[in-house]
Amino acid sequence: MAEQRDDPVTRARSLVPLIRAHADEAERKRQLGAEVAREMARLGLYRIAAPMRCGGEAVDPVTQLKTIEAVACIDGSTAWNLMVGIESMSLIGANFEHCLSLLDDPLTVICSSTADIGTADETDDGYQVSGRWHFVSGCHNSQIFAGLVQRRRGGEPIPHLPAVYAVVTRPEFQIDDTWHVGGLCGSGSHDVVIDDVFVPNERILARMGQLQHESALERFPIASRLAYNKVGVALGLGRAAIDAFVALATGKIPRFTSTSLRERPFAQRAVAQAEARLRGARALVLELLETLWRMINGGQPISLHDRALFQIACSDAVSAAAEAVDMVCAAAGTSANDKANPLERIARDIRVVRQHVTVAPHHIEDGGRVLLGLPPQGIMLNDGGRR
Repeated sequence: MAEQRDDPVTRARSLVPLIRAHADEAERKRQLGAEVAREMARLGLYRIAAPMRCGGEAVDPVTQLKTIEAVACIDGSTAWNLMVGIESMSLIGANFEHCLSLLDDPLTVICSSTADIGTADETDDGYQVSGRWHFVSGCHNSQIFAGLVQRRRGGEPIPHLPAVYAVVTRPEFQIDDTWHVGGLCGSGSHDVVIDDVFVPNERILARMGQLQHESALERFPIASRLAYNKVGVALGLGRAAIDAFVALATGKIPRFTSTSLRERPFAQRAVAQAEARLRGARALVLELLETLWRMINGGQPISLHDRALFQIACSDAVSAAAEAVDMVCAAAGTSANDKANPLERIARDIRVVRQHVTVAPHHIEDGGRVLLGLPPQGIMLNDGGRR
């Protein structure tokens, strides 16, 4: 009989003490602690969105978002690692049709990168792969790496063949220590390097979204899936900031005053506006996400207008979270700059989320183009985002 588990959000919340205990170390070492990654894998969190044929749970998008959000309320870098692991396992792992045995161990974690394209030189029964890929979050805790490659013959790109994923296992890929940043330090988003490694044909996979399956989750627009996962991280960070500010305001008496911070109208207005901005944006994303999910399950097509509205909501939600953090940090005064205060790290982390290509603010304008009947110009709403 299969093991009965709590829902993913409950499992994520059970990790609060462990994540909190290791967050500072992850920040210092610029990578997620092995113990935390192992426990998230043991609880099946990396596989919550993966197809059941991959040992996953294929949970609905709202549950995915809320699971990531729950971890981000504790630590942004840990949530980013989980989010990227979920995406890699669900969107790339779904294409492991001829190498599913690589996923037999439930503790296996996949890392990946679409930031660069390596080379794959054709041989009789596979390819010789080389390349360097940036921003490979969670690479230290992963046993499998999937990197985009361009297939070549005789040193020249093979005409009309799209880029594909080449899948390699440890120790065939190397990690180059390049992640020296201000925000999301603990995400461990270093470079991965592969130097002339043979990859058999069964480990050459189609790009995410290129293989079509019957499950509703695998029919969900790829660009939208990539966006809502980032929203989960941002919403959790926004919630953590507001909670940290409330705790600070209750006890802090600002210099040159005799009353607590919470009694100051500026602080009261800041927390009120932050709550309204964050909760309103969150509600819209969840409403639209549930609507899209019902449409897909009901066999209804998702139009460009639908995707544009959802992209607007996702990009705006990340901006809302960043604005909420800014509001309470401004009201917190110099305390927000103290590294002992959670607000200091949260402020750095949320900035990185907002900069990500899938939820950057400029997608709001592109979504507006679509609402006004104009063709989109950005990568999230063009033809490539329909799958």
